[in-house]
This record gives sequence, structure tokens and C-alpha cells, in this order.
Amino acid sequence: MQRAIIIGSPGAGKSVFARKLRDASGLPLYYLDKIWHKPDQTNISCEEFDLKLQDILRRERWIIDGNYQRTMEMRMRECDMVFLLDVGREICLDGACSRIGRTREDLPWMESELDEEFKQEILSFGERQLPQIYELLEKYREEKTIVIFRSREEADEYINHFKIDHNT
Repeated sequence: MQRAIIIGSPGAGKSVFARKLRDASGLPLYYLDKIWHKPDQTNISCEEFDLKLQDILRRERWIIDGNYQRTMEMRMRECDMVFLLDVGREICLDGACSRIGRTREDLPWMESELDEEFKQEILSFGERQLPQIYELLEKYREEKTIVIFRSREEADEYINHFKIDHNT
């Protein structure tokens, strides 16, 4: 594994898994939320985002955390490993709520509430975005290593085994 993407619903635990994978693998970690969002809670342009993403994709080694459906296939083409956190929406809602009021390295501001639009994104993720993700996974399944976690516990088990396998 030299180039990995971590995808899934907001609140699924992508960023937590990404940090654990970074710490276990030594690969540099890039958060798409940190690229897209400015500290004043506005966004950069799509063009600027794409340029920054292209710069990362040209590097030899990386982990990229984030969904951003518009650029997912671009990242999938360049990676060698895909991690999908496909966990239930209640877990995702709880995850999103649990980070309110906490400083995070993956977001340039502290969330003070669960925004209604963001909540709806979580609630509709399974119907709106997940089918497209599975289509992409099917398209690339022969050439990529794909790992799907159905729970956060499965993701933790993977990291624990990864540490054992790479420290022996």
C-alpha cells in the first residue's frame, strides 16, 4: 500500500481511521475537508480544489481522507487501495454529533452544532451516494485492493492486524 483513499458517509469514522492508518503506515495523510474548507467556513473554488488534489495525486505515497463524490473516480484511478466505511446512519449521526465542540486536525474550524444540511447529507448518503460508490468499486475491483468495513470495530481490527503485520 502506497496510495490509499478512505471513503464513506460523514460521521462514519473516516478521519479517525485515516489517522490510525497514517500512524501505523507512516504514509502522509491529506484531508479533503481541510483543502476544500477555509477557516472562515467558506470554500475554495472547484478549480483550486482540483489543482491541489492533482498535486497530491502526483506524489508517490499518500492517504487521502474524504468522499467528495465529484473527484472520487480521479482518486480511485490513482490509488492502489480503497477503504470504505459502510456503517449505519445512526452510527454516522452519533459520530457527527460527538465531534461538535472539539478541535480536529481534519477541519479548519470547530463545529458548534450539527448543521441541518449536513444532517440530511448523512441521512441520505445510503440512497444518494453509496450506490455510486459501489459502482466505482465494481469498476476498479480487479485492479485495486478494496476493503469494506461494516463497523468501526472492523476498522480497528484491521489497524491492529496492520500494526502486527508491519512490525514483525
